Parts: sequence; structure tokens; C-alpha cells
Amino acid sequence: MLYWIELAGWLGVLSYLAAYLLLALRILRADTLTYHCLNVVGATGLIINSLHTHDRQSIVVNVAWLLIGLWATYRNYRPRQSF
Repeated sequence: MLYWIELAGWLGVLSYLAAYLLLALRILRADTLTYHCLNVVGATGLIINSLHTHDRQSIVVNVAWLLIGLWATYRNYRPRQSF
């Protein structure tokens, strides 16, 4: 079980770093689904790891990051209403 928790944490770190690197290199834009998905995956992985280690500060910041990523994804990709 510990292996999967550790793996989730590392996947989270790699997802966050990939999102930021690709944004900084202008390969991704901040309004793309890929960028938001990388951040949501990163937050989720680090939340799993932080819950195991009882790191409250990391839990709080990553839950906030997760909610921001989910909100941004919903806002940018929700079905548009046509009149």
C-alpha cells in the first residue's frame, strides 16, 4: 500500500512540474484542458500522499489547487447554452 501512496505523490510532483515547464516554454497555454488536467492530477497525487503523512499545510494548498483546477476546467469547457 505504501508503494502506491509514494507513487501517487511522485506522479503529483511530476504533473505539477510538467504543467509549469510546458507553460513556461509556451508549449501549453494556461487556458488549455491539458494544463488544467496536469494540475488536477498533480493536486490529487499530492493530496493522497499528504493525507498519509498528515501534512496539513500541503493538504490545504493542494485541495485549493484541485478546486481551482476543477473550476477552471468546468468554466472553460462546460457546454455553452445557445438561444
